[in-house]
Amino acid sequence: MKKNIFLSALLCGCASLSACASGETYTSTNDGTGSTVYFTSEISPEALVNIFEALQVEPKGKVAVKISTGESEKSHHLDPALIKDLVQKVNGTLVECNTFYKGNRGDTETHYKTVAERGYDKIAPVDIMDGIDTIHIMVKDNKWIHYDIVGKTLPDYDFMINLAHFKGHQMGGFGGVLKNASIGVASAAGKAYIHSAGQTETGWGNADQDAFLESMAAAAQGVHDFFKQPGKDIVYINVMNNMSVDCDCNGNPAAPQLANMGILASTDPVALDKACLDLVFAHEDAEGDTAAPLIERIRKMHGTHTVDYAEELGLGTTHYTLVNLDNPTNAD
Repeated sequence: MKKNIFLSALLCGCASLSACASGETYTSTNDGTGSTVYFTSEISPEALVNIFEALQVEPKGKVAVKISTGESEKSHHLDPALIKDLVQKVNGTLVECNTFYKGNRGDTETHYKTVAERGYDKIAPVDIMDGIDTIHIMVKDNKWIHYDIVGKTLPDYDFMINLAHFKGHQMGGFGGVLKNASIGVASAAGKAYIHSAGQTETGWGNADQDAFLESMAAAAQGVHDFFKQPGKDIVYINVMNNMSVDCDCNGNPAAPQLANMGILASTDPVALDKACLDLVFAHEDAEGDTAAPLIERIRKMHGTHTVDYAEELGLGTTHYTLVNLDNPTNAD
């Protein structure tokens, strides 16, 4: 019933049921135009495979599955048991890059140890793409950054599944597929370059918040375009579970206060992240199940700007049609 409330709010074009009356400015863009975004309220290995198949994009060549391996056992990273069937179905390699901060994934040796502790290496090969060296790839938008610094092995892959855990983020407001493509695919130096909005590859810099968010969007477009070359392709999936206000890069994150919502997928990363934001802002709070802290985090960090700027760059559209795989003949 609650998932139907979410979807009904989106279909009426409001951010929440109360927003219909209050006139709040945040509104859904699920208007029957734009890109297709698939939704299922089920979070299971079978549902993850089903929603990938709904995209009807055939994997080709060597397949990378980009995840976050999580900063600690307390982090809310995706469980290997949840993603195993999909990864093995596409004969995928789990790919990651080192972090800029010196935590449990700050160097390649420690990162592989962390991967083993999580059990990811038991379900598929794992490649820390910047483990040996880095390369630069082109970005179209040079407002802040002039290239994207990624792991040297990125060109080894012909197809990428950007498999993100949707949640809050301390600096970006939220993390979904756009963050997973930008900060996630960037090398350690590349992460510094994006966070500092092109100021430095060796420190955090002092970038304006919107400059950082716009740099993320530009880097995400760079990765998307890299996989839109002839013979390559990329698809996007967000898993909306364990949605803490803190990112999986936080080794001691806040406990989630928002109930699990489901899995969403699209070939358009902008539409996909926007649909997930719409679900969060449309949430009808109940006892023990509130979106308020996550919404506050997103608003405080101006997180929605990443999606808006990515649309401005032409990476995708915020307008979408939500297809409910739980009830495909009736989206609400």
